[in-house]
Amino acid sequence: MNDEINKALKTLKEGGLILYPTDTVWGIGCDATNMDAVENVFKLKQRHDSKALICLVADDRMLQKYVKKIPDVAFDIFNVSEEPITLIYDDAQNLAKNLIADDNSIAIRIPNDDFCFQLLRRFNGAIVSTSANLSGQPTPKSFKEISTEVLKGVDYVVNLHREKICSKPSSIIKLSNDGQVKIIRA
Repeated sequence: MNDEINKALKTLKEGGLILYPTDTVWGIGCDATNMDAVENVFKLKQRHDSKALICLVADDRMLQKYVKKIPDVAFDIFNVSEEPITLIYDDAQNLAKNLIADDNSIAIRIPNDDFCFQLLRRFNGAIVSTSANLSGQPTPKSFKEISTEVLKGVDYVVNLHREKICSKPSSIIKLSNDGQVKIIRA
């Protein structure tokens, strides 16, 4: 695993795109602070940048780097959730501008996956994580279902967990600073 982390880190630091296994589905990733890399993700997915992308962070400490104010309910959700949860926060900061939604919000997940955790810790920053499919196409449930176009469109494909079958993407919940909680995807 260490060799795969090193290769992925090198690609991320050079502004490239990686294809990697997460705790949910295979993802296309890049440095979440690099506008050009984020733009390349949108181009690869053939997706308009008005539809925001998800980021992964290693832990609460890293989350605080990218969100001005984390609502207390976020920690309650982390503690009770048994399934992967992506939370949308108001007041994003320190990320590529084309990654942040028009309302200045950002979707972030703390993955429960050793490879992702190690990669995020060693990268010491947020990494984009969007499903490994072209816009409008179904999310691949396994590595075998990833299109040739996506495989050829990234700079590095992580060689781990290729046999893993993914049941579904994470749930998404929007937490507003005014206390509102809205389920976006269950």
